Amino acid sequence: MPSAPDSGPTDAETEERVAAAAAQLVEHVDENGDVIEIVTRAQMRAGSLRHRSVYIAVLDHDDRLLVHKRADWKDVFPGAWDLVFGGVCDVGEDWEPSAHRELLEEAGVRGTLVDQGPVTFEAPGVALVGRFYVCRHEGPFVFDDGEVTDTKWVQLSGLAEFIDSHEVPPDSELVARRLVPEPPAHDSQASSP
Repeated sequence: MPSAPDSGPTDAETEERVAAAAAQLVEHVDENGDVIEIVTRAQMRAGSLRHRSVYIAVLDHDDRLLVHKRADWKDVFPGAWDLVFGGVCDVGEDWEPSAHRELLEEAGVRGTLVDQGPVTFEAPGVALVGRFYVCRHEGPFVFDDGEVTDTKWVQLSGLAEFIDSHEVPPDSELVARRLVPEPPAHDSQASSP
């Protein structure tokens, strides 16, 4: 079982985290991921500027996905159940080091990452290019950065039901659905013996 997140940050700590996140420098990129300019995260959010992000799904040996509830102070999808860990890449940061950093910051673990390929996502207010990874890990997990307020394991076979019954960020849903194999197409033209 994942370790329970601590009681959470104080109001002053939350204000510091929000201010630090807003001041973070990020790359505004084109649809190919080429840097256009360096901006603050606040400018990126205010202008809905395309940026680079990484996603890391954490699975255990029983094919359960570690999902987590986002803190209410997060700048996008506050309070939603996230299916993957991850975040915005730092300026000049390569994909895999960014994924390792995010996994350590958000879940308190290091692990082997398996590259699942590129991600492109656009919705009102957000545009990104990214990379998706899977990490097999049993924990223990540590959620001390204040970004995670609750966690649970979800069997991959029950992921669609979890998504249908919880608020989930749409980009998180997009990448996590890659973990669930498509059911075989039913051939209605099959002949009977």
